[in-house]
Amino acid sequence: MTRIAPRDPAEALGGPEAAEFARRMMGYIPNSVLTMAHWPELLGAFRGLVDVIYGKSELDNGFKRLIGHAASLAAGCRYCQAHTGHSAIEQGIDQAKLEALYVFEGSDAFNKAERAALALAFAAGAQPNGATDAHFERLREHFDERSQVEIMAVIAMFGFLNRWNDTLATNLEDVPATFAEDDLVSKGWERGEH
Repeated sequence: MTRIAPRDPAEALGGPEAAEFARRMMGYIPNSVLTMAHWPELLGAFRGLVDVIYGKSELDNGFKRLIGHAASLAAGCRYCQAHTGHSAIEQGIDQAKLEALYVFEGSDAFNKAERAALALAFAAGAQPNGATDAHFERLREHFDERSQVEIMAVIAMFGFLNRWNDTLATNLEDVPATFAEDDLVSKGWERGEH
């Protein structure tokens, strides 16, 4: 059970515009957002971060969700794994690619650039952080500095979300829970405290 109860959506999100933003991004309102709503300024700041990271950018948003999934796998956050796996598929990532993520270095499903970004996501998402200069040397072969910053922004955002949701034992919503139970259990996913 969650350690801090999410606020009621009608009270928490500052009206229909804020609720629509969450629904547009995810298809539902995440409980993590409803918990952040206890501190409206935090929720507003987080919404701005999400809007920038998933807004106009050089990298594909589906790939960004896959990077978030890798970082969440490394961190062990079941809540974020369910969310990022579901949203990667919703953003056009092929199911076979999501499944190949667990063996990405040897999988033909990924090109060299994708492997470089995913290697960093797994290393940087781990505790202690396993990112090295070699990860960035590998990234530089495929991504300019702007794209490297985008990759790091996704990893860092999920570092925040992984800590937030694991610490609070955020209740997993039905949509990502159903996805995870159908598509991630075979890879070792289990609901855990969520």
